[in-house]
Amino acid sequence: MSGEDAPPQQQKPEEQSKQEAKSSEEPKAAEPKQQQQEPKAEPQAETPAAAEATGAEKPSAAATASEEEVQFTYRALVLSGYGGYDKVKLQVKKGKPALKAGDVLVRVKACGLNFADLLGRQGLYDRLPSPPVTPGMECSGVVEAVGEEVTDRKVGDKVLVICRNGLWQEVVAVPTDHTFLMPEGMSFEEAAALLINYITAYMILFDFGNLRPNQSVLIHMAAGGVGIAATQLCKTVKDVTVFGTASASKHEVISQGGVTHPIDYRTRDYVEEIRKISPKGLDIVLDPLGGSDTNKGFNLLKPMGKLITYGAANVLTGPKKNLFAVAKSWYNHFSVNVQSLMNSNKAVCGFHLGYLDGEFELVAQVANKVLELYGQGKIKPRVDSTWHFEQVGDAMRRMQERNNVGKVILLPEPKKEEEKKEEPKKEEEKKEEKKDKKEEKKEEKKKEEPKKEEN
Repeated sequence: MSGEDAPPQQQKPEEQSKQEAKSSEEPKAAEPKQQQQEPKAEPQAETPAAAEATGAEKPSAAATASEEEVQFTYRALVLSGYGGYDKVKLQVKKGKPALKAGDVLVRVKACGLNFADLLGRQGLYDRLPSPPVTPGMECSGVVEAVGEEVTDRKVGDKVLVICRNGLWQEVVAVPTDHTFLMPEGMSFEEAAALLINYITAYMILFDFGNLRPNQSVLIHMAAGGVGIAATQLCKTVKDVTVFGTASASKHEVISQGGVTHPIDYRTRDYVEEIRKISPKGLDIVLDPLGGSDTNKGFNLLKPMGKLITYGAANVLTGPKKNLFAVAKSWYNHFSVNVQSLMNSNKAVCGFHLGYLDGEFELVAQVANKVLELYGQGKIKPRVDSTWHFEQVGDAMRRMQERNNVGKVILLPEPKKEEEKKEEPKKEEEKKEEKKDKKEEKKEEKKKEEPKKEEN
């Protein structure tokens, strides 16, 4: 019952008759005055009980939910166009991602950065849709909602996610069969570092390479995400000799990880180094480089050896697309005919995880095998560094300039004010260090000058 109906019921009969008489005698213009004298009913009308009494319509649950979805915002990284590091921008998207039947909504905690993302930024990865688009092929997080027909996931589940793109954002709606439950003890950063690298390494080593005991393997970029994954997987097979190329500063780390013979590709010819140790050649060569290195890898194979090519890192020579590097890689493109393969008793295989999205059952089987190995303690992703979404340019630069040892991870959560304040201090410290070094060099030169004069 509304507040406007309540006063007449509380009045005495005599008072009610007097008011009726007055109202009939008074002109219509006096009506507003009478309305002002009536008790205010607004606060009562706002209560749920009053609304029910008057039959007022309450907002439905669906209307409230749709309102929340419209007001919902989340942070996302968007590739605005092809080019340098500044082309990946942090944006705020509006509206909660729609859940289809069979989908789950995941609150993202960590995202993986892969070489394909670097190629995509330069327009060299054809599996990424044209800009504007959100990159990201793997992440980890917590299930916040489940769609219809979802029975194997529930709210609160910690999951790893793999998709063709679109995962570099705070929340994502993905098919439930593209998610995998995180093992106990695994961190979100480790989870974001696992799927792409280890699925790739597993399939090229075991499905294509047929790795067996007492064989030899060459792993290029041995300190990278796939390189470390492949090295760890080689250790699951008895007496496998691993040759790994990496800069000298990374040799200690990759040796501890299982590389038998680390080779500094910047100062030495890795072909000559391998021939010194293994004159007959290698059983398996993993090639993520392309160009002339593919030819070298094929020539390093023993009879019955296998070359598996799975990348074209040689085309990445700077922040923006280098047409000369692309042309050079194309010019040195490896070519072989069937007859020469027969005569040399060698095999050449090509692997591209991005083109296996139509065979996801196969990919899922490998993902589950990888997770089993993690549970057994036989493999463990190595996280090189973590970067907030605001720092995506620096994260990409670190990976593209080959400064990482392990996986580079992106964090969707906003950067804390304390961390923002610390950054200028670090930059100032670096500048001061450079000044000190310059001054030291100047002093050394001054000291050397008198010696030269004496001579």
